[in-house]
Amino acid sequence: MTANSRTPLWRPATDISILQLRAQMLAAIRVFFARREVMEVETPVLAHAGNPDQYIESFSCHSGDGEDGHELFMHTSPEFAMKRLLAAGSGSIYQICKVFRKHEQGSLHNPEFTMLEWYRSGFDHHRLMHEVEELLQALGLLEPGRSIRRISYRQLFLEHVGLDPHTVDTSLLQACIRDRQVRLYVDPGQAQSTDHVMSKDDLLALILTHIIEPEISSEDFLLVHDYPASQASLARIRNDDQPVAERFELYANGIELANGFNELTDSQEQMQRFICEQQQRELKGMKKIPLDQNLNAALAHGMEACAGVALGFDRLVMVAANRQSIQEVMPFPFDRV
Repeated sequence: MTANSRTPLWRPATDISILQLRAQMLAAIRVFFARREVMEVETPVLAHAGNPDQYIESFSCHSGDGEDGHELFMHTSPEFAMKRLLAAGSGSIYQICKVFRKHEQGSLHNPEFTMLEWYRSGFDHHRLMHEVEELLQALGLLEPGRSIRRISYRQLFLEHVGLDPHTVDTSLLQACIRDRQVRLYVDPGQAQSTDHVMSKDDLLALILTHIIEPEISSEDFLLVHDYPASQASLARIRNDDQPVAERFELYANGIELANGFNELTDSQEQMQRFICEQQQRELKGMKKIPLDQNLNAALAHGMEACAGVALGFDRLVMVAANRQSIQEVMPFPFDRV
């Protein structure tokens, strides 16, 4: 029987059959990559630099007392350290590890969760999307030989809200949010303080999560690719009629499972993006994060072309077990630690 609020807190929040499923899936993932000669690696949880992403907050701790102590950040993804391995000539690699993000708790979030992340030398994001399909097939979640429907970010918005995300102005995005009666603490068009003004990307993200994702919940799997260049993060940008970021996200029943990139290898461009993220954090009153100079040095040394993807393992188990919350598939979620 699955644990509930009346179950003693010392007990796991899920039953043994779910723990067995997790173990089976982890074993199958390792077999999948071993057959492809992708090396499993381990990297540190703690680092002297963190992730400056304005939508992510890091946990931090100190290595010592008083003036002798140094602030350390618990990784929100193993990406930066794994790219240092890639620059050192590791070849294709993967990692299964715990990652940590503050203020993330709910049916799809837990401050501590398990991530599968892998990088494939010589792949672009399209080839990596195909390997994601193959992994799902190996795990028995996708029929052999079946392809997942792929749709561009632009076409997804045109299909569901009739707006081109690359060219639309913020007033139309605000109107869309009001017309669809998305409830907000602050009206995106009537903010009284610059602290609450939502950027175009904020508005697009709101429409995606509150309007589009519920509408794609009937699709068991969906791959969305080619995001606006302003949402590139660590992905390459391709110049079509509008610049697009060569990245993708995997959805299962409207739930985001994975985020992949055709990886940026230009150290100067990457550092400039980090600086821009840092500026956005400051505008939002968020903590300033030391930038990872080791990653920058690794990229400057040279990292071969590759594509990488981070997949939320707990959400994947949730889909496999047909559960509604990741807390149902974790032995000890945040309220039981």
